[in-house]
Formats: sequence, C-alpha cells, structure tokens
Amino acid sequence: MASRVKPPFASTTVGLAVGVTAAVVLACAGGAFLYSQRHMQSLLEMARSSALSEGNLIRVALEHQMIENQRTLIAKMIESFRQQSRVERLVLLDRSGVERYPAGNGAPDAELQIGSPTCQACHRYPPAQRGSSRVIETRGGKVLRTVIPIRNRPECFGCHDPRYKINGILILDYRTDRLSEAMARDLRWLVAGAAAITLLLVGAIGVVIRLAVLRRLQRFETAAHRIASGDLAQRVPAAGSDTISWLAREFNAMADSVTGLVGEVRNQRERLETVINSIDDGIVVLDGQRHVIAANDSFLLRAQHSREQVLGCQCREFTPGGCTVSDCPTLACLASGARQVRICERRTPEGRAVWEEVHASPILDSSGRLQQVVEVWRDISERRAAEAHLAESHRLASVGTLASGFSHELNTPLGTVLACVEGILKETDSPSVREGATIAREQLLRCRGITQHFLRLSRGQRS
Repeated sequence: MASRVKPPFASTTVGLAVGVTAAVVLACAGGAFLYSQRHMQSLLEMARSSALSEGNLIRVALEHQMIENQRTLIAKMIESFRQQSRVERLVLLDRSGVERYPAGNGAPDAELQIGSPTCQACHRYPPAQRGSSRVIETRGGKVLRTVIPIRNRPECFGCHDPRYKINGILILDYRTDRLSEAMARDLRWLVAGAAAITLLLVGAIGVVIRLAVLRRLQRFETAAHRIASGDLAQRVPAAGSDTISWLAREFNAMADSVTGLVGEVRNQRERLETVINSIDDGIVVLDGQRHVIAANDSFLLRAQHSREQVLGCQCREFTPGGCTVSDCPTLACLASGARQVRICERRTPEGRAVWEEVHASPILDSSGRLQQVVEVWRDISERRAAEAHLAESHRLASVGTLASGFSHELNTPLGTVLACVEGILKETDSPSVREGATIAREQLLRCRGITQHFLRLSRGQRS
C-alpha cells in the first residue's frame, strides 16, 4: 500500500483564522468609517446650531444697541466679540454689502465681495437652498460661516427705509481646527476601540472555531488516517445534533460500509489465494518491467524464496537455474499482446534436470491496453518421460511386428528345405552325402530356432 501524506491541517486553521480576521477587520473598519462620517456630520450640526445660537445672541445685542443708536458701543461690542478664540471673523455688512465697523485700517476685505469664491460658496445656490451656515474654504483655511440677517423692524424705521426688509447681514466665521482636532481625537479613540474590539472578537471567534469546529474536524482527520492505516474499528464521536454531529454519523456510516466491503474483499482475496495456492503449477504475475506483483506457493517453492523476497523483484533475479528459454515468453507477450508458450529445461540445486512448460498470457485493462502478464509454469518432466516410454514402446512394437512377419516369412522356406534334407537322409546311404545332409539339417534347425525366438519376442514372451 502506498504511503499517504497527512494533509496540512494547520494550514487550514491558519487560512480560516486569516479569513475570519480579515472579515472582522473589514467589518470594523467599515463601521468605523461610517461612524466617523456620521460623527463628523453630528459635530458639524452641533457647531452650526451653536454658531447660529451665538450669532442670534450677538444680533439681538447689536440690534438693541442699534435701536439706542449707540454706535461706539456697537463698535466695542463687535471688537469684543472678535477677541473670542473661536471667532475667526465677525463682520457687519449693510444692505448694499458694504462692511460696517471694519477692523484695522478699514480696507475692504476681498473675500467679502459678492463675486469672491467665499461668497459664491453660498450665492451659487438659490436662496431657498443656501441655509444659514456652511463650511467654506478661505485663505486661512476652512471655517464655519454663519450668516444672520438683520431684519428691518418698525423700531428701525426711524433710521432705515421701511420699504426694505433687511437692514444688514451679520457674518460670523468660526474656526474648524478645533472641530477637526476633536474629530481626529474621537477618530483615534474610535480606531483604538475598534482595534481592541477586533482583537477580542477575533480571539473569541478563534477560540470558538477551535473548540467547536476545528478540534472536532481534526477527529475526522485522525479517524480517517487510522482507518487508512488498517484500524477499521476507528470511529468519530457523533454526540450532538448540529451539522458536525450529523456529518460524524454519516462518516461513521460510511466507515461501517467501507469496513464491510474491505472485510468482504479480504475474504474474497483469501479464497482466491487459497485456490491459487492449491494449484500445483507455479503462477506469477509480472508488470511491464517483469517485476513480480503476485505469486502462488508453488512458484515460491520452485523459486526457493519467500514471498517478501520475491515481490517487487525481476523474475530472473531469484529463479534458481534461471530460465533457459532464449525467447522469453513474457517479453514476447508484452511485444505481441498474444499468449505465448515455451518449453525450457532447468537444473535444480541437486543437479536434476526438470522440463517445464511456460504459458505467458496478457492481462488487459478496461481500455484494452496490456498492463500485466501472468505466467504459468508446469512441470512436464513426467509427461516427457511417459512420452519417451511410449515412443520406446512404439519402437518395440514396430520391431515385434517386423520380427513376426520375418519369422512367418522365413519359417516356410526353412520348413521346406528341412523336409528335403530329412528326405535325403532317409534315402541315401553315401556317408559323404549323409554327413553333408546332417550338417545342413543342424543349421536349418538353428535358423528355425532363431525365427521361433523372434516370434516369441514379437508376442511378448520370454525365451
């Protein structure tokens, strides 16, 4: 079984922590930004309300002094109001836009001309949309300008034409640097608080995820690793009713099914190994490089090696005596993809000659490509001995048949000549003739005995 690499579970934890941290930081940053914008608007609204209230108070005080026609006191009041730290500019304009009670040398201020950018910041809008205060950009920076009209009332008709509704305008500019400083200070506190809350929230979420999710998921990893290592009884705790508990129950059900399948596969494999090992022929499965993948007991006995020594090695590395077939059947099968049969003779360690018949058959995959070769080694020594004995028997039978025919064919003329010689011995009295006939009779009897001997051999009788 190939080794399995344990997945980097820590990288999953780090990735999840980074993702949660990024989400929390983005959420807190977005909330801080929206809060800062809203807070800035609130501060501006409060500043506008305060400036409008103070401007109305100044207007009321000035109107009272104007009704009393106390011009010197009005100038002193305006100068006194200008000394306040928050006030950037305090200007009183008449109906025609001319500055009254100017400060310094009385030179007209270019920023208070109707065509200046500071004035156009409000005058570019219709009267209904101008409002009473607005943040504008001046040469000295941003200021909150509040414009308060001084209306023409019946008490003012003594000095002002009653046809006009407005006698003048009070312009009050407040510095926004303190407002910006307050906003920056609040923003720093907001960022610090948001950062602290973010850290606490990320830590709490990390602890919750670690305890409620990651630690429980790690049990899945441990169980899967142990099951893959062979501990099929390993299971995941499935107590609870949440999603991970449901997943644990499904995982255990799958593990039970896998355990049953593995057990069945093992039983089938054991049966198959039992069947293969019960075969007397040596069976070995080789890959494309002729490395041994599987072998039965008969082949291991023939190779005189253990299964651990054989598996993974090439067949020529451990076969005692080697394969004497010059044309390797496995190489021929790998090259042609067809079944090959070879006969070879090998010597055992005891020096005994053994004849074996080798069958090499291809093993194809689902697409028809040759993946492996199975070799079947069959000992045919007894069969070859039987074939040799049968051939000898056939030879002897042929010799017997020949001897039988020869005996039958030769006995007839021998019997005729013997009868003639015996007739000569009965009728002649000549010693020399009788001597010659006697010798001829003995030789004929000798030839007849030889033919009788061949005839008995052809019948399988002993002499």
